[in-house]
Amino acid sequence: MDAIYRPELIEPEAQQHWEEKQAFKAVEDSEKPKYYCLSMFPYPSGKLHMGHVRNYTIGDVLARYHRMKGYNVLQPMGWDAFGLPAENAAIANDVAPAGWTYANIDYMRKQLKSLGLAIDWSRELATCKPDYYRWEQWLFTRLFEKGVIYKKMASVNWDPVDHTVLANEQVIDGRGWRSGALVEKRDIPMYFFRITDYAEELLAGLDDLPGWPERVKTMQRNWIGKSFGVEIHFPLNERHQAGDDVLKVFTTRADTLFGVTYVAVAAEHPLAQQAAAGNPALTGFIAECKQGSVAEADMATMEKKGMDTGLKVYHPFTNEAVPVYVANYVLMGYGEGAVMAVPAHDERDFAFAQKYGLPIRPVIKPVDGDLELPLQAAYVEPGALFDSGDFSGRTSEDAIDKIALVLKNLGLGEKRTTFRLRDWGISRQRYWGCPIPIIHCPSCGDVPVPADQLPVVLPEEVKIDVGSPLKKMPEWSNCTCPKCGGAAERETDTMDTFVESSWYYARYACPDLDTAMLDGRANHWLPVDQYIGGIEHAILHLLYARFFHKLMRDEGLVSSNEPFANLLTQGMVIAETYYRDLADGKKLWINPAEVEVERNDKGHIVAAKLIADGQPVVIGGTEKMAKSKNNGVDPQSLIDQYGADTARLFMMFAAPPEQSLEWSDAGVEGAHRFLKRLWKMVYDQVEGGPADAFTGGELPEALAGLRRQLHQTIAKVTDDIERRKQFNTAIAAIMELMNAMAKQEGEDTLTRSVKQEAMEAIVLMLAPIVPHICRILIKALKPGACLVGSPWPEVDETALVQNEIELMLQVNGKLRGKLKVAADAGKDAIEATALASPEAQKHMEGKPAKKVVVVPGRLVNIVV
Repeated sequence: MDAIYRPELIEPEAQQHWEEKQAFKAVEDSEKPKYYCLSMFPYPSGKLHMGHVRNYTIGDVLARYHRMKGYNVLQPMGWDAFGLPAENAAIANDVAPAGWTYANIDYMRKQLKSLGLAIDWSRELATCKPDYYRWEQWLFTRLFEKGVIYKKMASVNWDPVDHTVLANEQVIDGRGWRSGALVEKRDIPMYFFRITDYAEELLAGLDDLPGWPERVKTMQRNWIGKSFGVEIHFPLNERHQAGDDVLKVFTTRADTLFGVTYVAVAAEHPLAQQAAAGNPALTGFIAECKQGSVAEADMATMEKKGMDTGLKVYHPFTNEAVPVYVANYVLMGYGEGAVMAVPAHDERDFAFAQKYGLPIRPVIKPVDGDLELPLQAAYVEPGALFDSGDFSGRTSEDAIDKIALVLKNLGLGEKRTTFRLRDWGISRQRYWGCPIPIIHCPSCGDVPVPADQLPVVLPEEVKIDVGSPLKKMPEWSNCTCPKCGGAAERETDTMDTFVESSWYYARYACPDLDTAMLDGRANHWLPVDQYIGGIEHAILHLLYARFFHKLMRDEGLVSSNEPFANLLTQGMVIAETYYRDLADGKKLWINPAEVEVERNDKGHIVAAKLIADGQPVVIGGTEKMAKSKNNGVDPQSLIDQYGADTARLFMMFAAPPEQSLEWSDAGVEGAHRFLKRLWKMVYDQVEGGPADAFTGGELPEALAGLRRQLHQTIAKVTDDIERRKQFNTAIAAIMELMNAMAKQEGEDTLTRSVKQEAMEAIVLMLAPIVPHICRILIKALKPGACLVGSPWPEVDETALVQNEIELMLQVNGKLRGKLKVAADAGKDAIEATALASPEAQKHMEGKPAKKVVVVPGRLVNIVV
């Protein structure tokens, strides 16, 4: 064993050994319990960032730990390879997206391997490969034929510069996230998954996921948004008869029905279109409404505008004429595209009514009080009804039930349950994505591509400019209808990339399968036992994956109901930011590595200057590592300087996994010093000559105490990793044990045997976290031992038995010393020993004790 720790030598050697031996190749071994550990796969953007390092290290620690505990472990890796960034890079670098993507995959794979991850690389997949998306297309055609996927016109966020649909999350302040162009609302034909058919099951299934963070489940519940209310029909004719046209609205506050003073409809609503005919002003306003985002966040903050259509509907109870407004805050795709407005009891309606001089009619008051009239603001709480006909005097809750019953009897409404969740539109007007397997035939309509003609392969040698090149490639899009044999065209839209990431976890079970989407191996491995990824994926990815799993279950492809049994959402990696203000009002962000800082006594940064010119820079605060703020640290430079084990140790020790991790150069250096100290401790033990680990017998108290601490540490580290997922406290406990060992003097055989037992256990406990160094250290301590295959250390319960325990001794609440008593000593004996101790006698100063408080196993407090 070398005297000096050299990670640059031992790490490549270990990685090469593991790869040659296929040490982490998973097999469907039914003799062992399975453990499928999966970290969310990366987008191949070009280089790993520290968020990746943290994510994959957490997963690797859990995978390696469970392997040592006797589990059959699967930990795969792949690439979420489709998406708009590749198209943008292609335009910027004048390359094809495919070439850019594959080059990035090759580089990032090397980076991941340099971290020493225990990955089964034989299962690697990339979502942009035809052998992957072929089965996605196959499932699409099945679901389309069953009506689970359908096509309809939809109002979407349209970026007029990028010529594509934007998700709501991609609209920022009414502009496209990439182009900055003002977003337009546009109706286009799109394909949708009927995720709303699964809304109830998706909601109920959250109760069967005890291994998920409550925060994530709450976010999904809110996104699904189940609500109970009443559908109300406002007749279009004053003398309404059964079968006549009505305007349908849904409300959770039917108790406010008598306070309705107008109704509002979306710009695309048939009533709006009808009223606009021959009305240039209304036509212009409707066009203006379409110039805007359909994102809920934008809708909530934008100025509310409306215009009277001149049309009227009629109140279902009073038959009063109610004006119909077109309003920019009503979306056609939500509910019926119409809302009833009650200005007295809704803040938005109140502001709208004030702006347009509409009546404000209160009908709800506090149960035990009155409203101050005229209203200065909307009263939005439930209460008691007044001025509401026969329903006056009832509470809101009671009135809703009664109103719904009367409406049902009149044929003008009924109780309804609705969901905030909307069907998932997956059509994207982009090139770099999975082609939608539909052929458009003038005679037969939309025809799914037959299974024997799949995959519809995306051409990879293309030039990207504006819009999708597929629309400009007749040699690709022109085809023959599989039904009638006539001339037809392929669909040129591609699928939302969330589709690829919604089932990849299942394909890892059988990536070599070329005759079906999945086989029996999927049921062997699924559900994933531990899934790891960022909290930012709490809603879309995780919800879509849960939905997709149920689709695959209903197709007979999997037997489980949920894809991920346990979920760990790791926090962000954050770092200081620095910048200089530029003349054009923009900021020049400066990487922390280029800055020299001055700190106060508390370690806070109080000044900073650019190393290159010695001039001050502005301290921007601590934020998530990001290219936009230029505050990232290149993982490769960290690995090159300190080694992968240092990076892994720092990531696991600096913060609990679910919390944000603040980058610290000093913390990295401290992690490296610890590994050098660990190396030296083992080196000194080995240099002392061969030693066998202690296996039993009598020990003097000092050695018994050290061995007791060893097995207490094994118990704690086991619990911290397996149950609590608190790797930082596990490492801290090992450090405390090493400190105790350093204080243990003696080189006799008995002492060396206890130290040998402790050193072997320490190395094995650290092995999931820092595997490269531990591979060398375990071989040095136990010649012939192999780290892969070594079991996790077991707790020796006999070592935990104590004849004596140590208690803190306090006088008047102040710590004055320590007290050793028999482990089975009773309260009276402990009091007597405490009162007789020299420390107590000194600080009691001859005064009598008023009382003695004994906290079993912890302390004694003498009150004088």
